[in-house]
This record gives sequence, structure tokens and C-alpha cells, in this order.
Amino acid sequence: MDQFSGYSILEPTSISSLSVDAQGLQNQIDELSGFSDAPAPSVTRVLYTDKDVLARRYVKKLMGIAGLSVREDAVGNIFGRWDGSEPELAAVATGSHIDAIPYSGKYDGVVGVLGAIEAINVLKRSGFKPKRPLEVISFTSEEPTRFGISCLGSRLLAGSENLANSLKTITDSQNISFLDAARSAGYAKTEDDLSSVFLKKGTYSAFVELHIEQGPILEDEGISIGIVTAIAAPASLKVEFEGNGGHAGAVLMPNRNDAGLAAAELALAVEKHVLESGSVDTVGTVGILELHPGAINSIPSKSHIEIDTRDIDEKRRNQVIEKIHETAIRITKTRGVKLSEFHIVNQDPPALSDEVVVNAMEAATKELNLTSKLMISRAYHDSLFMARVSPMGMIFIPCYKGYSHKPEEFASIEDMSNGVKVLAFTLAKLSLQ
Repeated sequence: MDQFSGYSILEPTSISSLSVDAQGLQNQIDELSGFSDAPAPSVTRVLYTDKDVLARRYVKKLMGIAGLSVREDAVGNIFGRWDGSEPELAAVATGSHIDAIPYSGKYDGVVGVLGAIEAINVLKRSGFKPKRPLEVISFTSEEPTRFGISCLGSRLLAGSENLANSLKTITDSQNISFLDAARSAGYAKTEDDLSSVFLKKGTYSAFVELHIEQGPILEDEGISIGIVTAIAAPASLKVEFEGNGGHAGAVLMPNRNDAGLAAAELALAVEKHVLESGSVDTVGTVGILELHPGAINSIPSKSHIEIDTRDIDEKRRNQVIEKIHETAIRITKTRGVKLSEFHIVNQDPPALSDEVVVNAMEAATKELNLTSKLMISRAYHDSLFMARVSPMGMIFIPCYKGYSHKPEEFASIEDMSNGVKVLAFTLAKLSLQ
């Protein structure tokens, strides 16, 4: 039977020793939220900005205080390591992200980073000694805000050669290249080849991510912990139409080739195709719609829309994408516009949680006498890509009304404490296997 600091990790005596400094964790979350380019209670923390760099320093400081050895890779993924009694073994990893989309909240991702550091502190305070090393990871740019690439750091860790190559030339909306932005933050100093970020096979024996649910199910059902069994497959599209434009008063309606209306029609078609899939698990969102020249008295000559569609069924999601493409082509014919771009930015497969990791999380909730529920994550997370290189699992905690990506995002101290305890117990169990 597994041993936890000299006794079975399944015995109540070990559970009672798991003491979370919940108020301290809340204070750290509050302090980290101050590194923001938006006033409180909003948080805006975009990749490689000054506030992002300050937030990274804060996380590294907390890792150091926890007694972790800290390192960073060429794109700024941060690793805090606690060596076990057999440091040559593959480590058990945990973590999430600290970047935040504009005007969002302070818990998304952050609970999984600062909560992971606190889980290490919990284990150390209990007297636990790991066999396998434990690592906390703060992933670079889980959000696609700056360069349009979600889970940038974890994608690279998972060995995406296409991404490593594209980052050599990609630029943001201000025409700043990724490499220049990275170097301004102190990364990628001497290298254009980002393959050094790729994880070696067998680096981790397991990866577990603690996260707010970002949905209302746990709160509505009064359940303490969500145990994620699968992560839905996300895809994102960029579409551009070009028309003739012209004066809003002088060009009569029969003579118009309106790129703006083409985009609007496609946006409504996204909703139609998603609803026609026949599954509640299929979702689609038009999150960006931009018109050129953007004047009230000018017919749009160009339109740019970005579409996010997801499903736990990859084939069904891909059928929706194909229907969206077919509709875009039809719109060019009916409206006399040009489809100048239809680009699938990413089209990722879903990820399944590993049975061993799920069993460890379930055992933790039972030992802690917490209610739990097996559930699917319809939001993507860094775990989606860590699953490509390691057995993976996720722990969800409730959040207020399911709010996320908005200032009202909130998780209670009690729920965060429960999540940290489950994470600590799961890490301990996996580290002894």
C-alpha cells in the first residue's frame, strides 16, 4: 500500500494533516490581480507585457519561498521542482496559466498555479516526502489574446513543430514579432529555434490541473469537486470577405457588394449549423467581427470574423466547420463578394483523462469526504496538450454562477481549499506510484 510520510495515504490521520492556508492563497490571488493593465476588479494581463513580466516574477518568488528550484524555458514556461527521494524518475506535474484576456477576472488559471504552489506547501507541512519529483508549471499564454494562438506554451511543450516554425514570423496587431516580444520580456535571447522547449518523452509520469469550472454545474448541483474525464475539441477559424465598398447614400441597395453583410450572414450561419448538429455539446461563437473602413457612412469593403467552434466529438465538429466553409462560398455568390481568406487556425482533437489519474482524484475526494462528479470540460485548457505527452487529469471547483472571462468571476475560499486538498492528495498518491 502507498505510504504517506510513514503511514498509508489513505488513512484519516494523513488527511487531517492536510492544512491549507486558504486566506494566504486568497491574499496571493488578490496581489497577483494587481499586475493588470485594467483597473480592478477587471484583470488584463497579456503575454510579454510589463504587467505579465511582473506577474511572472511574483510567481517565481512564491515558488522560491516554497523551496522549489525554479527554471524557465525559451518562451517563458516556468517550472518549480521539488525533487523526490528518487529524482531520476519521471516527475508528476501540475499547473495552469496566469495570463488574462482583457477585462477578465482573477481566478481563471491563477487558482491552478498559486493553488498548485499551496498544494506543495500543504504536503511539506504534513511531512510528506515524495518518491517521484513534483513540478509546478506556469504555462505561457494559454489565452490567444496577443498572437491568436491558444495554449502557446503547452503546445510547444507537446512538441508542435508547426507552431515552433510559425512563431519565427508571426506578428501581433501592432506588427511586433513574437520573437521581438519574447526578447523584450527576457526570453528567446539567443535562439530562433524554439524546439528546445519540446519536452523529452517520459519527462512526466502524470499531469493534473486544478481549475475553476467556468460553468454553473457544480454550483447549481451543490457538488464540491468536478473530476474531468475529457476535454472538448476546439477549433478556430479566420474568415475575410472583400466587397466594393462605397458611399452609404450614393450606392443603391441592388448595386451593393457589402462585405459587412456577408460577415453578418456567416455569423448567423455559424449559429444555425451548430444548432443543426443535434447535440448540446456542439457550440460555436463569433467572438470577433471587424469592418473596414469602419465609418458609419461607408459601405464596408472588407470584413474580418473569427469563429470558435467546439465539440467533444471531433468528427461532428469538423462537419460543422465544413458547413461553415460551404456557406461562406455560397455567400460570395449571392452577395457578389470575394472570400479572401478562410483559414483554420487550429483544429485540435479532444483529450481523454487517464484512468490512473482519474482514480487518484476520485480516491482523494472520497478520503476527504467531498462530493464529486465526473464531467466534461467544454473549455480548452493546457491539459489538452499535456495529454499528448503525459497521462492527464483535471480537478474542477465551483465558481460563482459559472462566470469566467469577466470581472465577476469568483471562487470561494472554501472551494479553493477543497480543490487544493484534492490536488495535494492526488499529487502525493501519484508521486508514490
